[in-house]
Amino acid sequence: MRPTLSWTPTEEPSPGTTDLAPVAEALDRGGVLVLSGAGISTESGIPDYRGEGGSLSRHTPMTYQDFTADPGARRRYWARSHLGWRTFGRALPNAGHRAVAAFGRHGLLSGVITQNVDGLHQAAGSEGVVDLHGRLDRVVCLGCGDFSDRRELALRLEEANQGFAPVAAGINPDGDADLTDAQVGDFQVVPCTVCGGVLKPDVVFFGEAVPPQRAEQCRALVREASALLVLGSSLTVMSGLRFVRQAAQAGQPVLIVNRDPTRGDRHALARVALPLGDALSAVAGRLGVPLDEARGS
Repeated sequence: MRPTLSWTPTEEPSPGTTDLAPVAEALDRGGVLVLSGAGISTESGIPDYRGEGGSLSRHTPMTYQDFTADPGARRRYWARSHLGWRTFGRALPNAGHRAVAAFGRHGLLSGVITQNVDGLHQAAGSEGVVDLHGRLDRVVCLGCGDFSDRRELALRLEEANQGFAPVAAGINPDGDADLTDAQVGDFQVVPCTVCGGVLKPDVVFFGEAVPPQRAEQCRALVREASALLVLGSSLTVMSGLRFVRQAAQAGQPVLIVNRDPTRGDRHALARVALPLGDALSAVAGRLGVPLDEARGS
């Protein structure tokens, strides 16, 4: 069974609003839980999956089933990911990330859950972020469970594939670069240095389950929050949508900032259809919260 990569609204989608007052009011009360998706990182040069020009229009993400079952799929993945890492690993936080960090510093948030694997919330200064789908800057061995730093793997792959520098058609939210099979060529994958096993980025692939303990941590954060603020997520996949449904069923306000309609709109008090950086910067201004007073500067 293939994972859900897209959805079609069953009713006429709402155009959304440009009124930021509900978001500002919720944050002003405090205790807000942020759930962020790929849309918050687009202004850092990392495209999203489903927005205008999203990567799903040209790229099917690697699934866990294909990665674990097919050595050829692993070779294609690591070739694309190795090239993409050179760009992905240099991405910097944008105004949206800095606003979330500033809200946290000023005690307005109860937590941050991100569906992204880029680490940009932490780079902006947010603390206690739950990386729902893991982090691309860490690698795990599927054989012995050893963890290692992605930068170390990048050096090993550089050594094993000297001169590998194809021109990619684009970079995707999971860090993959778009390469043809011809460009992948005979790219050499390296094994775990501990046991010789298969290495995988420490991220949740499409078709793979979020670790149960992490999922329960997120459910607990939703239960404790005064409101749920969704930032830049289409909520197409259940891993994020379930927290929106949980909050709505408990009577907690759900607010969404996303330019396009989402799968969770029917559960939300409002969807603000504005660019995230501008919208969150404006909310910070209304609340008198400076964006760049600490590590995000």
